[in-house]
Amino acid sequence: MNSVLTTPETLVRPEPASSVLQKSTLNDSVRLSEIQNTPVLLDFEGGSLTSDAGILLLREVEQQIGIIKGLAEVIDDPRDARYVKHTLMELLMQRIGQISSGYEDANDCNTLREDPIFKMFAGRLPDSDPALASQPTMSRFENSISRTYLFRLARVFADKFIASYNAPPKVIVVDFDDTEDKVYGGQQLAMFNNYFKDYCLMPLHVYEGLSGKLITTILKPGKRAKGKQMLAIVKRLIKYLRAQWPETLIVFRGDGHFSYPEVMEWIDRQDNVMYVIGLAGNAKLHEQTKTHSDRATKLYEQTKNEVCLYHSFDYKAASWKEHKRVVAKIEVAAKGLNLRYIVTNMKQAKAQVLYQQIYCARGQMELYIKEHKLYLQSDRTSCSRFSANQFRLFLHSAAYVLIHALKTNILKHTPWAKATIATIRLRLFKIGARVRQLKTRIKVELPSSFPLKTTLTRSFKIFELLVKT
Repeated sequence: MNSVLTTPETLVRPEPASSVLQKSTLNDSVRLSEIQNTPVLLDFEGGSLTSDAGILLLREVEQQIGIIKGLAEVIDDPRDARYVKHTLMELLMQRIGQISSGYEDANDCNTLREDPIFKMFAGRLPDSDPALASQPTMSRFENSISRTYLFRLARVFADKFIASYNAPPKVIVVDFDDTEDKVYGGQQLAMFNNYFKDYCLMPLHVYEGLSGKLITTILKPGKRAKGKQMLAIVKRLIKYLRAQWPETLIVFRGDGHFSYPEVMEWIDRQDNVMYVIGLAGNAKLHEQTKTHSDRATKLYEQTKNEVCLYHSFDYKAASWKEHKRVVAKIEVAAKGLNLRYIVTNMKQAKAQVLYQQIYCARGQMELYIKEHKLYLQSDRTSCSRFSANQFRLFLHSAAYVLIHALKTNILKHTPWAKATIATIRLRLFKIGARVRQLKTRIKVELPSSFPLKTTLTRSFKIFELLVKT
């Protein structure tokens, strides 16, 4: 018979955080099970310790790319300097550093404001300098950002994306996709979305599809954007990139939600700009592919092996001003006939190459959004003001930029270059350490048995060489 572990109710009843903190300062300890007849006691009197020593890797990344510095420089500080205890740069470093390490809520600022590593991350001395900002201070900061500043902040992300290339690239793929951000309160512009059957906001994510670099994230109301609204975003972004890279081929890519006639017609008039976009099926499209569908079905019936054919043809929807090239994927398997379509202005590429190698590669973007939304918890848009929630989205985006740069540049040629943000955080950020502030230096003492000692040392040495050069 399996024994059941029962716990007295008094031991499992949750206590307020303030009560726990008070007890930890009173030298209270917890008795654990003995080891070789030796008592084991647990307390919180270890002193200047941290569980996030590896986050200093991101501080070195920031020193190189300056995404947080760029954000701080475009925000004016209206506060009276005589009463300022935390600069805008310190507030941004604190919040983005904590988000990167898995503390996505502003409430976490209260419990981590004395953490020696997060103080160092923000540029403060671990022992002698005052504590970091509290949750009320951080919340006031988040709610102080106006639409003017949001526009400036969005431009910083685009500028840093451009600066991430040593030379103008020959081709970039601009991937557009949005995602559901459920809301549970009175957030401005939260709307009922019939597709998701819930009230939500709709963050628009834009990445470079070949590299995974984030270009921008735009918070939208909880409904699908209209053609003119999406065209305004696409025009502004592509024109901004084109001004920096006159010769670069720019490919706009998205699923069927982005087959706006206004967007395609505008791109058709641009030089060296292409699009590959999903297209919803309809009766006329199915009629155009009927011959190929019948052929694929007969082949499957004869061989009982999955059949996949590709067909390219000209098509004009009622809302289009002229005919466009459509590529159909005709697939027949045990589950039956499956038809998929894309529309493009690429005239020369083969149909199979267009669909398999160019369009289907946009599936990688789903992983980028997963990294951003699931592992960085960027759906924590709980502020009532829409502008504050957009600013929060930018904070999470800055964390993504830092970690992506760490993976693709510093951890290149290591097993961690393809790891998820969650794995990077668990294996490289979550490191226990003792921090000692001495007269002439600060020592961060990591465990001698840390498994990834070689990787961590190599990474910091790369930063050391970058500083010297």
